[in-house]
Amino acid sequence: MDNLVDGATYLDGLPFSLWQWMREYEPVAWHEPAAFPGFWSATRYDDVKAVLRDPEHFRSSSGIVLRPSAQGADPGGNRTFALSDPPRHTVIREAVAAWFAPRHLNTLQAELDVAAHRIVQKAVEAGTIDFVADVAAQLPVDLICAFLDLPEADRPAVAGWTNQAFCAGTARERSLAHAKILGYFADLAAERREKPGDDLVSALASLAVDGELMSLDEVVLNCDNLLVGGTENVRLATASGMLALLEHPEQWELLRRRFDAVESTAVDEILRWTSSATHMMRKAVADTRVGDQQIREGDLVVCWLPSANRDHRQFGDPDVFDLQRSPNRHLALGAGPHFCVGGRLVRLEMRTIFRELCAQVGSVRSAGIPERLDSIVVNGLRSLPLTLQPNK
Repeated sequence: MDNLVDGATYLDGLPFSLWQWMREYEPVAWHEPAAFPGFWSATRYDDVKAVLRDPEHFRSSSGIVLRPSAQGADPGGNRTFALSDPPRHTVIREAVAAWFAPRHLNTLQAELDVAAHRIVQKAVEAGTIDFVADVAAQLPVDLICAFLDLPEADRPAVAGWTNQAFCAGTARERSLAHAKILGYFADLAAERREKPGDDLVSALASLAVDGELMSLDEVVLNCDNLLVGGTENVRLATASGMLALLEHPEQWELLRRRFDAVESTAVDEILRWTSSATHMMRKAVADTRVGDQQIREGDLVVCWLPSANRDHRQFGDPDVFDLQRSPNRHLALGAGPHFCVGGRLVRLEMRTIFRELCAQVGSVRSAGIPERLDSIVVNGLRSLPLTLQPNK
């Protein structure tokens, strides 16, 4: 079980056989402290869902991902909507949620269609591409930059930093790119506080929590969360979804030939199958139980989402990739108060990009070995070399 906190474990794919064993024989398992603090692993669907939906006993403000003990506390703890608890979380989330409401997203469809058509057309014309950088990353970065109203001249640089922060080959390169993002938002937040506009940065810069404006540092951290959350899920799920379709050609043909009939179930199955967030962590603030284990106040509980999404107690034939799966109550986007605020947007973007792929692409072939991320936090691909042939 110690392999679960070793990034090298994930270079060859997710450890489903280990999770399957844990679900059957030790569904709530204790990990002794070592490089990471001690924690409980929750691997069954019902246990994971129960923890994520119980803010009375489990809090997010201490951090939502495992960090090596040497790194100390998460700097975003209780400062961002992702790493805070009610009532603070509620105030910040409500300020952000309006931008992801159906009435707002409905106005974006035409713009998304145009952007997706351009992205896929360019990829098909190129022939051989890195699907991660050239397709999967493009639409979410373009859209979140629009939500944040970043100046057009700045967007290529921000897009480049974002891609490096996720996919650069070394930790130092990823850290440097992330530092550039934070520095950029520090300047932008100060500017929008003085001259607010109709955008998410301005909304956060003008937001009062407990009667006081959020500090500029807090605004920056929330902008960073939005950039990461607004691009990461779509990029990872789209790229891994395309790989799954390549590995299951009958499902690719089904999607191409019957897209309108299966689009809604297809996107949710891709989300379940890829489960781009490998884990979410909570801290117990009162004694309670998870499954058959006693959890003490102060204990950390790590919820392994890909494991929950392959639990046969919830999903029939969970190891089968089935674009027509229904019902499909997966936990890829979380659950409870911290359910992904951009969940509707994630689905909208994925439907739009896969619709264009089905319309423009006739065949897909591997053009090299996919490279996976060596992360215990997110699951997905650093690169996916493909050759796309146009639809005839």
